[in-house]
Amino acid sequence: MTSYKIIVSGKVQGVYYRKTIKENASKFGFKGYVKNLNNGNVEVGVMLNDTNYDRFLGILKKGSSYSKVTNLQIKKTNETYSSFTIRY
Repeated sequence: MTSYKIIVSGKVQGVYYRKTIKENASKFGFKGYVKNLNNGNVEVGVMLNDTNYDRFLGILKKGSSYSKVTNLQIKKTNETYSSFTIRY
């Protein structure tokens, strides 16, 4: 299991993006968090393995029906999570 921090850019605040990501991540058993940033982007921390990496990135790219993701910046981290939460 590898941990990642992902910065999501685009129209991702005020469009139910965090709620949608949390619902889908929880449904598939992902562990991590989603959080709005002051600059209009969204930060996501998540633990993934090779078999679920693409599925999770697909969830982030799809977002909510009102969002429009334009970029994902992905970095590996050493964090661990026990559930998927929305951070404020």
